[in-house]
Amino acid sequence: MAFVITPGQWGDAPQFIPVLEQVKVPRPGGGRPRTRPDHVGGDKAYSSRRNRRYLRRRQIKHTIPEPRDQRANRQRRGSKGGRPTGFDTTIYRRRNEVERTINRLKTFRAVATRYDKRAYVFHGTVTVAAIRLWLRP
Repeated sequence: MAFVITPGQWGDAPQFIPVLEQVKVPRPGGGRPRTRPDHVGGDKAYSSRRNRRYLRRRQIKHTIPEPRDQRANRQRRGSKGGRPTGFDTTIYRRRNEVERTINRLKTFRAVATRYDKRAYVFHGTVTVAAIRLWLRP
């Protein structure tokens, strides 16, 4: 759907919003592609206020668990802390499919080692590797 190339030391949670802004879901009957996915899943790293506010504003359903410390802070604030986040365990179990796909991308030596000096060249390398995975039986 979409990916963003960043320096290796950057975390993936701050890139959540830039990746979602690049998502384009094609419509089966043609026309302008949708820019809002039906559902987003992630692990506890994506459970920031900024990410949740963005998903709420764009009316995107999500399955992101609430970390224990955030849950304790919300409960400590009482009625001002807000409602508990909705969480569906059956949808959350499918998160491993994304992790397995990332690991399959890393089996390509050029993706795993990143010998490319320029970001746009590495972007092309990852794109070609993703297409090869998509076309593989």
